[in-house]
Order: sequence, then C-alpha cells, then structure tokens
Amino acid sequence: MRRVSIIVGVLALGLAIAGYVFFNGERKVPVRYRTVPVERGTVVSLVTATGTINPITTVQVGSQVSGMIESLHADFNSKVKANQVVARIDPFPYQARRDQAVASLANAKAAFEKARIDLAQRRRELDRAKSLIGQQFISQNEVDVALTASEGAVAQLKVTEAAVKQAEALVQAAELDLKYTVIRSPVDGVVISRLVEVGQRISASFSIPTLFLIAEDVTKMQVDTNVSEADIGGIVDGKAASFTVDAYPGDAFQGRVRQVRNAPINIQNVVTYDVVVEFENPEFRLKPGMTANVSIIVNKRDNVLKVPNAALRFVPPKAIRDERGEAEPKSNGDGRGKRLAAGTAPADMPNRQWGVWTLDATGELARVSVEMGISDRSYVEIAAADLQEGDQVVTGIESPRGERKGGELPPGFGGGQQRSGRRDRGL
Repeated sequence: MRRVSIIVGVLALGLAIAGYVFFNGERKVPVRYRTVPVERGTVVSLVTATGTINPITTVQVGSQVSGMIESLHADFNSKVKANQVVARIDPFPYQARRDQAVASLANAKAAFEKARIDLAQRRRELDRAKSLIGQQFISQNEVDVALTASEGAVAQLKVTEAAVKQAEALVQAAELDLKYTVIRSPVDGVVISRLVEVGQRISASFSIPTLFLIAEDVTKMQVDTNVSEADIGGIVDGKAASFTVDAYPGDAFQGRVRQVRNAPINIQNVVTYDVVVEFENPEFRLKPGMTANVSIIVNKRDNVLKVPNAALRFVPPKAIRDERGEAEPKSNGDGRGKRLAAGTAPADMPNRQWGVWTLDATGELARVSVEMGISDRSYVEIAAADLQEGDQVVTGIESPRGERKGGELPPGFGGGQQRSGRRDRGL
C-alpha cells in the first residue's frame, strides 16, 4: 500500500511539473499591428494663439482745465453722439477770470484811445512849430522838442495798441477755459468706462486727466493676439481666423487678419508679434477685455492623401528589426521618430523624405517613403507613388499581456507594470 502511494505521488509531481512547463513556458506569438487606412480629404494648417478683445478705436475723453465735477451726463454703457455733453466742470472760477480779462481789455482800449488823441495833439503842435520857425518867432530848440513829443506819442500809441491785443488774447484764453468746462464727446460711440464722480476735483496741471473711455464702434472690434516668432512666417494680412471665448464655449466666431505688426514683444527672451484679427460684433455679445483663443488658418489643402501623425512616428521594435536583420531606420532621426509640428509645409521642408510602414500580403512590415506636406496636429498630408487611398499603414503594436517578454519590446511596451489586460503602444 505504501508503494502505491509513492507511485501516485511521483505521478502527481510529474503532472504538476509538466503543467507548469506547458502553461508557463516561453512561447513565441505573432505580433499584431494597429493599422489605419490612408484617407483622402482636407488638411488645414492652423496657428493658435491667445489674445484680448478690444475696440478698433478707443478714445480717451479728458479735461484741459482743473476744477470740480459739477454734473455728469453719461454713464457706463451710455451711447453718445459726437459733440454731446457728457460732463460739466464748475464754471464760476473761469467766468470770473473771463470777466476780469474783459475789464482789462476795456482798460487797454481806453488807453489806446487816449494815446491816439494825444498823438493828434502832438502832431498839431509840431505843425505849428514848423510854421513859426519860418517866421523866426521861436527857436530851433522848440521845434525839436515838438518833434520829439510827436514821435513819443507815436510810440505810446503802438504800446497801447499792443496792450489791447494782449488783453484780447487774455479774453480769448479765458473764454476758451470757460468753454472747456463743458466736456463733450469727440466721436459717436459707447462709454466703456467712467473714471470720475460728481464732486470730484480733477487737476490738469501736468497731464490731462481721463474722465471717460469711449469705444467708437462696438459693432466692429478686434482681437490683439501674441503669435510666437516660430509661427509668424505663415501669417499675412487677409488670412481667415476663428476664435472662441469662455463666455460662449459652444460658439466659434469668425474674423480675418487685418494687420501683422512688425514691432517685436520681448518678454523674458520670448519674442512674439501682435497680430490683429478684426471681426463683426453686431449684437455686442463680445465685450472689451475678453480673452480669446484664436486659430489662424495658415494653409489649406483639399483632396489630398493624409495619414495620422502617429503613422509617421511609428518605428518597429528593436527585437523585430533584429529578427529581420534590419538596421535602425534613419528617416525619423531618432529611434522613436520625430514629432511633427503643426503647419509644417513643403516650402518649409523641401523634399524632406519621411517613411510609413505597411503590411505586405504575408503580414510582414514594409517601409514606404513619403513626402510630407502640411499638418493639422492630427493628420499630415503625404505624397507617395506606392500609396493609394485605402491602403493600411501601421500606427502601433497590440499584444496580449504576457505573450512577449518585456525585453523584446522598446521601453514602455513591456514589463509587468501594466494594470490592464492589454498593452498598446502609445502614440
């Protein structure tokens, strides 16, 4: 009986070892590839940027005179017309100055009239002295005195005439200051901001204080965006653009590039350029100061062959290349492929050859050289004689967990750290 038990135990141990070897032994399984078809369609190259919505023309309404705000006739969001009164400054100090200037002018005119009469008298005396000197009734010295008095009267008349002009200028200045106490809108528009209150005193001694900000036309506005120097080359006036704002997340607003400003903006050695995008705002839904996420169409290609960017980034694993005796592909620069930049066009990379991988009839990888065109960050335009619409290109590898050793795949595709039942090569 003991002998039978030993035999049964040995058989059980042998079956256990055989089962372990059978179920856990190293097995080679075929590699499954993830493929996508080559499509024909439209590729749109975009440049994205963030900007601020502003009115096309914003006018600062200020005051050229100092004083206390007596009344306000416009407020936030008020629609105003050109030459409309929007505020008044206390006019009494300026009225007093005007009255004083008027009185000074009257005094100067009276002095002028007196000088004119005096001049006439001096001329008559000079004429009389000249007639008497011929009859030798007076001396030559008396004639000279009369001549000097006449010439002095002429000079005094000129002095009083200048004083009259000076007084008139002072009156005009006083009237102008009085006129400036009434603040008027210079343009038709909407008040964006009011910066003063009734009773507030403003001072115009060194600079003109701003009372209102008026947007001339809020139905036509613009987005001032900062575009990186790396993307500015493809942007010119007239390019179509679209943008979104957080206030209306489901709406896309359309515009057009109006101006690409040449002045660089350098912030911490990052150079950007101001690109102005104009758009229509008939309902005034978009307010000044909103942040806009702008997409500018740099290039567009219709009815071209395109593949996902992942197809150009795919590189066969080292283990598969070793089995086939192939060297590491050189088309993508490094072992994992070079990431494509959105907006790269053939003009930027003339005749630059890239490669995609297809599966032949036996299921083996075959590399096809392609010429890359523009990209929209998801798809890229390609041109290749050996590829047609509908052909399958490889974008990655799929393999069930445990079918291949981690060392046979590139870093990130093997090992026992994956939690899911499948391991997909990330693209």
